[in-house]
Amino acid sequence: MPVTFKFEQKALFFEVIMRNKTIIKNEIENLKVQIRRQEKKSKEKINIKWVFKIVAVAFLISFLFSFISELTLPNVDVFLGIVIIILFVFLGIIFDIIGVAVTSASEQPFHSMNSRKVKGADVAVLFKKNADRVASFCNDVIGDICGIISGGACATVSIKVASSFNCDAIITSLILTSLVAALTIGGKAIGKSYAMNKSTLILYKFAKFVSNFYKVKK
Repeated sequence: MPVTFKFEQKALFFEVIMRNKTIIKNEIENLKVQIRRQEKKSKEKINIKWVFKIVAVAFLISFLFSFISELTLPNVDVFLGIVIIILFVFLGIIFDIIGVAVTSASEQPFHSMNSRKVKGADVAVLFKKNADRVASFCNDVIGDICGIISGGACATVSIKVASSFNCDAIITSLILTSLVAALTIGGKAIGKSYAMNKSTLILYKFAKFVSNFYKVKK
């Protein structure tokens, strides 16, 4: 009896192992199928019309910001020129925060708020459903354009600083450019951490602000 019992135990043990192997194998296969489906969907989601639209919007915004920068910077004093550069830097940081918040925030709270007709909740839901596009616009379009414009503005302001204080133009340009780069990188690093921790609140505030100018079509 003891020998038979031990044999049955071993047989049951091996049967459990084989079942677990089969279950794991099936789970791996299901995971592979899901990954293939997601890859297929991501390829299908590539919208050529959206790409051309975002390129056109980026061109127009870049043209507008550059025009404002070139129109104002040569005609202002050093202090105001530095203020304009800082404004462009902070604008890029703010939109970078919004872009991160849109991708990090949970969609569920906004559905609940939308059912209670809370102002801006419908816009927040729309942003979440198009999170990749909103993030692309905020981070890649506005954020990058502000970085480029602030860098270009440094060249104009550095010449004014050099002529006003009798400094070397190259050294002045290097210092100003480095300071702007450090401020931009540091600001975005802090902003990303804040955006991930307060993503739902940031998205709601931004959506509420946008809802003053845009109404979601029912």
